[in-house]
Amino acid sequence: MRTVTAADANRQFSSVLREVAKGEVFTVLSRGKPVATIAPSKSSNVQRDKAKNCLLTRLRNQATTGVRHWTREELYSD
Repeated sequence: MRTVTAADANRQFSSVLREVAKGEVFTVLSRGKPVATIAPSKSSNVQRDKAKNCLLTRLRNQATTGVRHWTREELYSD
């Protein structure tokens, strides 16, 4: 967790948001006291995880189609 003054957060808001998008959490200070936290949004991850689980469940229950005529070694050969 990093700290940033309110004035610096205002001046460098774009760079603060870029860091937050990478997972960094900022505490915003006003007159030396914490007044806010800027952190990555968790709601988008929840929705993404729910959609991913729904897709994986559907794929597990779906019948296999097609025939494979290749081996794993052929697929991943260098």
